[in-house]
Amino acid sequence: QVQLVESGGGLVQVGGSLRLSCAASGRTFSSLYMGWFRQAPGKEREFVGRITWSGTNTYYSDSVKGRFTISRDNAKNTVYLQMNSLKPEDTAVYYCAAQVGLQIPTRPNGVNYWGKGTLVTVSS
Repeated sequence: QVQLVESGGGLVQVGGSLRLSCAASGRTFSSLYMGWFRQAPGKEREFVGRITWSGTNTYYSDSVKGRFTISRDNAKNTVYLQMNSLKPEDTAVYYCAAQVGLQIPTRPNGVNYWGKGTLVTVSS
């Protein structure tokens, strides 16, 4: 089993920045493919981005590309989501996701492990 705990959410103004963290335990972190999803009120959970186990490759949704950056520190068992130039439409609960041996899919179905989420609110 893999346990994921997100932190770093909060209230931020439009154009501001926020960094989310996701601490993983229960499995060798360097074997995990990691990603982030988000879910706005009344909407389906959507893919934000993902990173390979080595950290060498990342992939983002069009809605966040150029503004968000995913990174990981395998020594700290932590993956990060740096969010810049935040917009009101970025308001959502952000979820950390993990897969063992497989790339994070761009749809939430099939993701093996989820965190409980952290709320990000972007105010105008």
